Amino acid sequence: MSITAERKTALIKEYATSANDTGSPEVQVAILSERIANLTEHFKGHGKDNHSRRGLLKLVSTRRSLLDYLKKVDDARYKTLIEKLGLRR
Repeated sequence: MSITAERKTALIKEYATSANDTGSPEVQVAILSERIANLTEHFKGHGKDNHSRRGLLKLVSTRRSLLDYLKKVDDARYKTLIEKLGLRR
């Protein structure tokens, strides 16, 4: 269910805005999207896992807040990010 260290470093390299960038909204949203996808896959086999479902809702809420912030600060970065990740908004 969790994300591997190799996958996380690959996401950081792909979405980083500069070298040594690990905290920009783009990187955070990419990591959250990966974790959300993993949990969604988990629920296909474990439909009654309500404890993890609560965590999923928290992740979705955090990602939404970060996306709202990015849209407010820089709309162009927001649009390129949602296109790159394939999110519907």
